[in-house]
Amino acid sequence: MALIEVEVKINATQDRVWEIISDLDNEPKFWKGTKMVKNISKTEEVIKREITIAFRDQKCLQEVRVFPKSRIEAKFTEGVLNGSKIISIENSNNAVILKTEWDIKLGGMMNMFTNLIKNHIKSGTEQAMNAIKEEIEGVKS
Repeated sequence: MALIEVEVKINATQDRVWEIISDLDNEPKFWKGTKMVKNISKTEEVIKREITIAFRDQKCLQEVRVFPKSRIEAKFTEGVLNGSKIISIENSNNAVILKTEWDIKLGGMMNMFTNLIKNHIKSGTEQAMNAIKEEIEGVKS
């Protein structure tokens, strides 16, 4: 498994950060590795969706659980990615710490390339989180 952790400090309220990150349909705006999101079903607790990732336009299925103003847990259930991505927020001295944690590996025969894509995913995560920060703060970092 590839374990990746990235965090960024955002000068904003928890409500404002949550407003941006909880708009799950808008994910491709910030996460360039996600090309498209298609919701399949939604209950009070779980959103099942199909995402198209930039890696060879592969489709993956996810189960997403939203814990309001705290975290979003996306579990990859089918496709080339196996594992999870957790985005969380917490208050910190008049700011918010936005953190993303990946615990993933490539599925099937692609498993041998998991470590090769780790840096690519980390770089994409840093880019996404800085784009979210810029959107909220209104300045480039």
